[in-house]
Amino acid sequence: MSGLRERQKADRHRRIIDAATSLFREAGYEGAKIETIAAQAEVSIGTIYNYYQNKGDILGAIVSMEVNEVLNAGRGVVANPPANVGDALDTLIGIYIEHSLNYLSKEMWRQAMAISTQLPDSPFGQTYTALDRALTEQIRALIARLQQIGLVRSDLDGPAVGELIFNNMNMMFIEFVKRDEARIPELRAAIRRQNRILVAAIGV
Repeated sequence: MSGLRERQKADRHRRIIDAATSLFREAGYEGAKIETIAAQAEVSIGTIYNYYQNKGDILGAIVSMEVNEVLNAGRGVVANPPANVGDALDTLIGIYIEHSLNYLSKEMWRQAMAISTQLPDSPFGQTYTALDRALTEQIRALIARLQQIGLVRSDLDGPAVGELIFNNMNMMFIEFVKRDEARIPELRAAIRRQNRILVAAIGV
């Protein structure tokens, strides 16, 4: 019986997330109403408030779903990276970037970044920071793996290299999200061009 209840709960949760994702895209984050999300998800408003305190928490859940999917996809790259440092970084970062607008629009990303900056100690802010940390850790893990197989110099501070790569990618992504006309292929090309300098310095 508990298994059925868990499945029903997961189904309701997914319907809320799907409805909110769709409405945030159509009406904008500010324009979307909890009542409309509930109607579209075919749940009561009370049910939504059982899961989330406010609209920001729903946005946080969408961001979490987005980042967890790319982290899962990235594990395969870390475990079995391409035999070239530039290709390995490009493959992992490519997963992050190509997936970034799957659920979230640029406006939704801007809203998420604003909430995480304005309310860093809120549940949303803490979740957002933890997701950034998880992405950083995955890039650090890739550098460690490349050091292990002899493609990156072993005398380097691998964790610091990973942080540097994440920080640059993150800054480039923020700039990308600010501009509605910016396109994913341009972002990937710009990150690849900048990483080339780093790859030349860290490769064996």
